Amino acid sequence: MLNYIWAFMILIGVVYGAFTGRMAEVTNAALDSAGDAVSLCITMIGVMALWVGLMEIAQKSGLIEKLTRGIQPFISFLFPRIPREHPARQYIATNLIANVLGLGWACTPAGLKAMEALAQLERERGNPEYLAGDGGIAKQPCHASKEMCTFLILNISSLQLIPVNMIAYRQQYGSVNPAGIIAPAIAATFCSTLAAVVYCKIKNHGKGQSGNR
Repeated sequence: MLNYIWAFMILIGVVYGAFTGRMAEVTNAALDSAGDAVSLCITMIGVMALWVGLMEIAQKSGLIEKLTRGIQPFISFLFPRIPREHPARQYIATNLIANVLGLGWACTPAGLKAMEALAQLERERGNPEYLAGDGGIAKQPCHASKEMCTFLILNISSLQLIPVNMIAYRQQYGSVNPAGIIAPAIAATFCSTLAAVVYCKIKNHGKGQSGNR
């Protein structure tokens, strides 16, 4: 769908430029945007390297492990059906911590691992619709469990204390105060995460233990 939307927008721009005699401006804008995209990518690579490196240091120092243990009560509150020693809890915790720190790149691998572990948990419970092939790739249509839906909603709402991406974007495009987004971002993501938690608890309340969405 996004491909169609972008194609439509590009087509409209080209047609408008042709009819208004501004094809030169359209061409220049396309070339300038391509240059900006390359420059932004280089900037984001540097930011990503810095924060992912800090995440690795935190992992090696044991800080992530301590934070993971610290948020276990929260995970138990949201995912009461996941056994305490199941690896899905570790992946979920790592993903949430990376999201809170604004490290979207670092949280993706943990999020994928969490989904694979949750699918494996459902198969262990005897639900054949959670059949996956090599590498966790489904060979047939699968259902999403309560835990999967809750994790996805929580991941999308994504409380962030340090919106690294937005700060980098603002700095790239000449913001006078790139870090000025921090307070509004914390407020907005806190509200979205709170809404996600309330929604998930309401939807899961009173449902059967093996029910799926």
